[in-house]
Amino acid sequence: MAAASRRRRRRKGGSKTAAKKPLWRRIFRGAFGWGLALALVGAAFLGTAVLMTARDLPGFYDLKSSQAGQTIVVRARDGTELVSLGPSYGRWLPHDEIPLVMRSAMVTVEDRRFRSHIGVDPIGVARSLWVRVESGRWKQGGSTITQQLARNIFLNNNRTFGRKLREALLALALEWKFSKDQILELYLNKVYFGGGAYGVDAASRKFFGHPGTQLSLSEAAIVAGLVKAPSRYSPTADLDAAISRGKVVLKVMQANEVISASEAAEIRLEDVGIAKQKGQNSVRYFTDWALPQLDFLLPDNTEPIEVWTTLDIGMQRAATAAIQGNAPKNAQGAMVSLDRNGAVLAMVGGTDYVTSNYNRAVNSVRQPGSAWKLFVYLAALEAGYVPIDRVYDEPVTIQGWSPRNSGGNYAGEIDVRSAFAYSKNTVAAALGNEVGFSAVAAMARRFGITTPVTTLPSMVLGTSEVRLIDMVRAFASVSAKGSSIEPFGIVRVKTADGDVLYEHEEARGHVLVPQYVAAGITDLLQSAVATGTGKAAQIGRPVAGKTGTTSSNKDGWFLGFSSGITTGVWMGRDDARAVPGLQGGRAPARAFAAFMRFAVKDRPVEQFDTDLKLPDWQLEPDDEYLMGDPEEYYFVDEDGNLIEPGLDSNAGRGQPGTGDTGYSRDRGFEQPEPPPAAGDEFLDRAIGANRPVDPGLRPAPPRPASPRQGERAPPGGPAVYHIPLGENAP
Repeated sequence: MAAASRRRRRRKGGSKTAAKKPLWRRIFRGAFGWGLALALVGAAFLGTAVLMTARDLPGFYDLKSSQAGQTIVVRARDGTELVSLGPSYGRWLPHDEIPLVMRSAMVTVEDRRFRSHIGVDPIGVARSLWVRVESGRWKQGGSTITQQLARNIFLNNNRTFGRKLREALLALALEWKFSKDQILELYLNKVYFGGGAYGVDAASRKFFGHPGTQLSLSEAAIVAGLVKAPSRYSPTADLDAAISRGKVVLKVMQANEVISASEAAEIRLEDVGIAKQKGQNSVRYFTDWALPQLDFLLPDNTEPIEVWTTLDIGMQRAATAAIQGNAPKNAQGAMVSLDRNGAVLAMVGGTDYVTSNYNRAVNSVRQPGSAWKLFVYLAALEAGYVPIDRVYDEPVTIQGWSPRNSGGNYAGEIDVRSAFAYSKNTVAAALGNEVGFSAVAAMARRFGITTPVTTLPSMVLGTSEVRLIDMVRAFASVSAKGSSIEPFGIVRVKTADGDVLYEHEEARGHVLVPQYVAAGITDLLQSAVATGTGKAAQIGRPVAGKTGTTSSNKDGWFLGFSSGITTGVWMGRDDARAVPGLQGGRAPARAFAAFMRFAVKDRPVEQFDTDLKLPDWQLEPDDEYLMGDPEEYYFVDEDGNLIEPGLDSNAGRGQPGTGDTGYSRDRGFEQPEPPPAAGDEFLDRAIGANRPVDPGLRPAPPRPASPRQGERAPPGGPAVYHIPLGENAP
């Protein structure tokens, strides 16, 4: 009895003790229990999802035969194949045939725990998250080789949370279904290495000129480094970047004891031989510019296509030879040539595409120098000037800026044509000041200049940076008699079955300036080649063009047209350093001539339309009858004085030194004023001949000048304008 009583008391005491356990322990035990239950449910769910996904995955041999990417055949205007772009797969290399150095380099740099994880690396994910928290942005990926393989085969590169979850699930399924060696074999034969090369064999053949089975340690380091950024580190695009990335791979391999320090020290990546790329020189500048336009021209399409372009093979070869044969030592060159409808006939973006695929014809922005005077004189012609107008070439100061002519020489009284032909900076500055620098900038915009344009006085000498293709477009619009030209490179796109996906439609150009303005600037451009700074561009038939040289000979330009073809040339250094002897009238003009002799050889000789067909101002016959005889007109001037009929037309005309300038041309009109209906005195008074002259150009004593054949002088004969000696000159 006593023993039983003691046992009952112990049981009671134990129950009281259990009831007194702390609340946090009970919460912890409950949470742990529920968490364990949820984890088991989640694991079961994940396992089921992985098994179902693995069951639906294609087999190993099906994955071997699948390919990604679109093949594009690019053809010239005559149908000749220029280049075939798209994926290149080389030969499939089984795991054991892939060199060990290649496998080791790839695993070391991309996924060091490849042999130990299950498709997703928790340590890598945690490290990536920690770097994200520290830096505030994603700087380090946590994807394994298996995840990359899943993404390359089944997914896209969208950086979304949902895509990462699907990628992880597929990676787990791949690890469940295939061995590590099979996964690595799939990866190394399918990963993209740049330049259209998929797989190590294609990359080895493309970059080093031999099969992937012969890859050395140094070559393997370069190839392994490409996966991170194939376009940036491609040896054919930027050899220095590829070598720099390869050195990083070697350091990682040494740090992980894959190679020894002595092995790493013996390797010189600079000595690795890069295979010369066939069909990659020159034409690729054009295809790199034209093919991205397919994204806007075509609907979504993944099947093989043929792209018919405007490129002329013969002209492309001639353009390449002209640039390579005339570009100064250590300098680059670029050329763009357009047909009269805007079709790009040739495009060269540098002296060698393999050495540098940077397209200077469409991407580089440089100062055009005096080639910019095209827009200055267009604005002046639109404001009423004609090529035979007289001006003075002498020192001038505008807003504290004093331009100088090349050589420091000044010609005195000359005509507009000569000022343009000999590229007189002082005359261009005065004209720009008179018509307004904003008007010059607006003219440049009107003719297709897309880069920022300053309105400081020095802008008239080409201080605003431009693209070569934009300048060629502007000159082509002048060749088209003042109508806009839009460059294009793709004529049509067809599928392999012959279905037309895109056909270029000829667009009617907009009128940018009146035809007589285009005729006037063509006159000036022709004179610049015939007698001025562009003599080296002569080709035995009419040529209109303009040179351009920037300060310290950093840039040389020549742009011009003949027989319906407009071509522009730029030369200079990428680092904008001076090039001794580089002037627009030398190497660029010679390159222009060398190309154009070939380009126009099968075209008829075309004479330029330089006849200034100014608009005729006249009254209808009935209106003339109602108005009566102009000799019987009488007027009252602004002072109230009667102007009688028959007054001597020369009475009251200003004489030099009298204060009455006799200046009777208002430069603000867009078209010439109608012929006077009364005497010259009335006309002088009516349009303000006695008002102060604008500070741009002032009249000088008249000097007889005969118009060139085919030109029409404005009413009253050729005028003479004098450039003031500084901003405070009278």
